[in-house]
Amino acid sequence: MDSPPPEERGTPVGRRVFLGTVGLGALGVLAAPALQRATEAFLGGAAERDPTGLTGLLPNGGGFRYYSVTSSVPHKTAATYRLTVDGLVDRPTTYTLAGLRALPQTRMVRDVQCVTGWRVPGTPFAGVRLSRLLDAAGVRASAGAVRFTCFDGSYTESLTLEQARRPDVLVALRMRDKDLDHSHGGPARLYVAPMYFYKSAKWLSGITVTQHVEQGYWEERGYDVDAWVGRSNGRDDAPTT
Repeated sequence: MDSPPPEERGTPVGRRVFLGTVGLGALGVLAAPALQRATEAFLGGAAERDPTGLTGLLPNGGGFRYYSVTSSVPHKTAATYRLTVDGLVDRPTTYTLAGLRALPQTRMVRDVQCVTGWRVPGTPFAGVRLSRLLDAAGVRASAGAVRFTCFDGSYTESLTLEQARRPDVLVALRMRDKDLDHSHGGPARLYVAPMYFYKSAKWLSGITVTQHVEQGYWEERGYDVDAWVGRSNGRDDAPTT
């Protein structure tokens, strides 16, 4: 597998993650199982209907929780799913799920790290390298970033063009060697292996090549635009090249 290129930075937001979020991360590491059981009991076990996302910030025995920034997300099937690639490209394209599956697939096994403190080690993801979709679309010389939209209608994310072209950035179709289900962002999600998991947008529906990086959903709420694990969001003061 290709070695990842050096880490690049986009436009910094100039703010760090809220102290409350960091505090919740510490609680998640030390007491997640008990807190999660209590929270789910309070909510009547309705984790998937929790619009606050509180239960989604705490890992269960399997390591992941359902989390959405909206109260509900429509379901897409293999027949109804579409992914558009547009913006500053010469060949805008719309992919079906079958079309994405027909492309060469890359599998990688990495740790998943949430900015709130929990981690799921050795998690396999597989899908199409984002760089392949960008090359197929013909990115224009004026481009400098990529914006991602989701069919929940609210979540957005962005990467610099250099970050998006890394070999460890996928449009993921499988997780843990199974097709992505709805709760994990299926049928397709963004997977940015070297960054905190909020950059790996679920329910991916649009890839738009832009001139500049735009703040995503969480960046507008105080999170860093760049989210290298251990090197952003106040986790590490070491400079990034």
